[in-house]
Order: sequence, then C-alpha cells, then structure tokens
Amino acid sequence: MSTLLFERSLPRFAAARIVSNFGSGRGAGIGPLRLVEHDAPSLPGAGWAHVHPLLSGICGSDLATLDGRSSRYFEDIVSFPFVPGHEVVGLLAEEAVGATGELLAAGTRVVLQPVLGCAARGIVPPCAACAAGHVGNCGHLAFGHIRPGLQTGFCADTGGGWSTTGLVAHSSQLYAVPEGLSDADAVTTEPVACAVHAVLGAGITEGDVVAVLGAGTLGLTVTAAFSHLVTTGRCPAPRSLLVGAKYTHQQSLALSFGAAEALPPEQLARAVRRHSHSLSYGGVAGETATLSTGADVVFDCVGSAESIAQSLSMVRPRGTVALVGMPGKMTIDLAPLWHREVRLAGAYAYGTESVPTAKAGSEEADSEEADSKEADSKEADSNEAASKSGAARTRAKTKISATAKDAPAGRGLPSDTGLPPDIGRAGRVSTFALALEVVGAQTTGRLVSATYPLTRFEEAVAHAGAAGRRGSVKIAFDITKGHTR
Repeated sequence: MSTLLFERSLPRFAAARIVSNFGSGRGAGIGPLRLVEHDAPSLPGAGWAHVHPLLSGICGSDLATLDGRSSRYFEDIVSFPFVPGHEVVGLLAEEAVGATGELLAAGTRVVLQPVLGCAARGIVPPCAACAAGHVGNCGHLAFGHIRPGLQTGFCADTGGGWSTTGLVAHSSQLYAVPEGLSDADAVTTEPVACAVHAVLGAGITEGDVVAVLGAGTLGLTVTAAFSHLVTTGRCPAPRSLLVGAKYTHQQSLALSFGAAEALPPEQLARAVRRHSHSLSYGGVAGETATLSTGADVVFDCVGSAESIAQSLSMVRPRGTVALVGMPGKMTIDLAPLWHREVRLAGAYAYGTESVPTAKAGSEEADSEEADSKEADSKEADSNEAASKSGAARTRAKTKISATAKDAPAGRGLPSDTGLPPDIGRAGRVSTFALALEVVGAQTTGRLVSATYPLTRFEEAVAHAGAAGRRGSVKIAFDITKGHTR
C-alpha cells in the first residue's frame, strides 16, 4: 500500500528550499516527502470512519510545504510524520454519520472538510469559534485526543489524501457528493469552499468595483463563487468584477466563470482605474502607481509581498484587501494601509456562513422553500425520527444545495457534528454545502488539468509548481491509478 509521507528532516527541508529557487515543486524528490509502504491509520475513537481517496489535489499550501517555504507559524499546529492531501474526494469504508446529520452508507462518495476542530478532537465544550460555526478559527488545534494538526493532511494521526491506504475522518468532516458531480468536480470542493468564505466575508456592497489578483485555483474559484452567489442573490451585485490573470487559458476561464474583464496582472490597475473613475499618481522607479480611489474590494489570491503591495495600490481609501492566498514571512511597506485606512483581512478556510435565501424562482430557492417546509413539519418529531428522515432524503436526492435540509435546525443531529444549533435557520448555511452548489453550477472540475499516480509524485509536484506556465490549473493525484481496490 503506497503512501507519500512527509517526515521532519531539516537537511532535506533545506535541500528542497534551495532547489525550489529554480522552480516551485522541483525539490520534491530530495525533500522530506517519500513514497513508502504504510498501514492505514487507526480510528481515533467514536464518530470516526475510514475513507478511501479517489482523487486528492495538490494545493498551494502543499507546494509551500514541499518547497521548504511555509511559515514557521505553523510548526506548533502540525505533527510529524504526516501524509499530505487535504483536498479529497473518496469512498466511505463503513457506514457513518455525515456533517449534516444524515446517515451515509458504506461506499458513499464524500468530500472532506479537512479542518480538525473541537468536534473532531473530542473537546467539550468547544471553543467559542467552533461553537459559533467558525471551525476554521478553532483555538484548540494542538489539543484533544489527536495530535496537533490544523487540517487532515497535516496531522500524524489522521492520514491524508496522498495514500492508497486511506485516511480517517470525523463525522464533522464528511459531506456526501451529489450523484451529478464527477470526481474531478468533487475534488475542487475544498478550494471552492475557501473561495465562498472569502467572498462572503469581504463585505461587498451593491455597485462595488471588485478586483481579483491572481488566477490560479484560488483566483478562479473566487471568480466562480462570486458570480454564482451574485446570480442566486446570496451576494450583492458589483459594478464590475475584474480579474488579473497572467496566462491566456486563465483569462478564458475567468471570463467563463463570470468576470467582466480578465487581463494580465500588470494591466489590472488600469482596468480598476477606468471602472472606478480614479486618477493615479506615483509609480516611478518601477513601483506600482497608486489610484486616487480604486477598487472597493481586492481579493489577493497570490499572497506574496509583491501582490499585497499591488493590492494596496489598487484599493480605495477605507477599502478591503482580502488575503486569500497563503502568505509567509515577508517585508512590505504598510504605510499605504495606514494612511488610507485600508482593511487587510485574512480569508482562511470555512465553517458556516450567513446568507440571504436564494432568489425567488431559482432552482436553489425552490429547493430551499421545500426543505424549509419539510423541516418545519417535523418540529415535533423525536430526534431519532428526524435523523432517519434526513438519511432517507439524502439517499433519495442527487443534488445538494445550501438549504435548511443540510441540517434541520439541529434536530436529530448527533452532538459531535460540529454544526451550531441554528444551522439551517435565518440564513445560516454550511460553507461546504454552498461550495457543492457552486461546483455543480460552475462545473469547476474543468480546472483539473492532469492527474498522476502516487508513484510519479515528483512529476506531479513539478507540474503543479509550473501549472500556469504549462497551461494548467489544478493537478491532482489519482489514487486509483496503478492500484487495485
């Protein structure tokens, strides 16, 4: 049984960092990642299940780790050795309860919400963030009955997606995949969930000028999520959505996902200036010119010192820069942030979101109304009856939308699902439920450009590191290649 295992080795870590200077992903073969024979992880306790991965993506955070460039901030919330892979679609090995309380049969396709919050760690009462449904902000990532790990794929006890032996997942992490979605669609759910969370947390208002800097997986999923959320009435409509995309294939995808304009990053400020009716000043000696007003919101989907500086130069005074791309240690001039009172806000992971109901007459709205009525009609049912009813509905339907059915107001839910009790009421929606809806509507599986078996991990990681230049977006491991299940 083949597993890609990342071990703590400072010499290999340093070697990978040196080689990555010649291109991201090129040091995978000499770094701490090794292909080994490894047993499946044991179930940590009740409420856990084994999952056999089908596809597992290579994320930008994975590349930063393999390149030896991830921030030392993460050292205390990671445990070694770990199996990478947090973008996962797989098959349940045994019957389990899903995150929304439904009973999932063995063999059900699931996607993984990888954050290892209080529910997964068996911590009662949960921290304030988990109790509010913001599992991405969990304060107990180094505690509980499993070893430290901010997510599956960075924890020594859970395994990860880059393995034929499988991983273990808690009920709070499991979401059933609708039958209409392909495996390629499903493996993009996790980055789409990050995008949904970023969009809904940016404070966008009607008529805003919105810019997206970077058009890798994160930039394109932000564009796709934003367009769908606007179309279905969950997010205010902007005056314009402008995307800075370096390569022509990225520009074409951004336009297909709903961008008004997609153009090279060096031309993005000019487009923002035109749409926001701004003046510009400065920009001497190779520095980016500053716009007098600028974009209301900029999504920085790169996370480098250069991209943050460009974002600060394009955003209006008192505007928002949402940092979606994972940053590291860097040197940057924050004088414009201070002087123009710009809000620089991190956008990490997922949990639950507060959104309006879908627009009347849309398929999502019809589904929400029907499921809300169904939930209300069961108000007096016992917990056991409600749970059985939810499981039956899940088996009968092939589409998951972000609605009250995703959790019937807490009735019938096991106490360790990790969902707040008001989920499904007053617009409280699981980020992953919304993400599955976006994935289906925007067919984000088309972002998956190539898949590799684990045995070709050096090629796969190098391809991921050069994805844009090679006309690709998302690279994933196909765990079924060269393996008999």
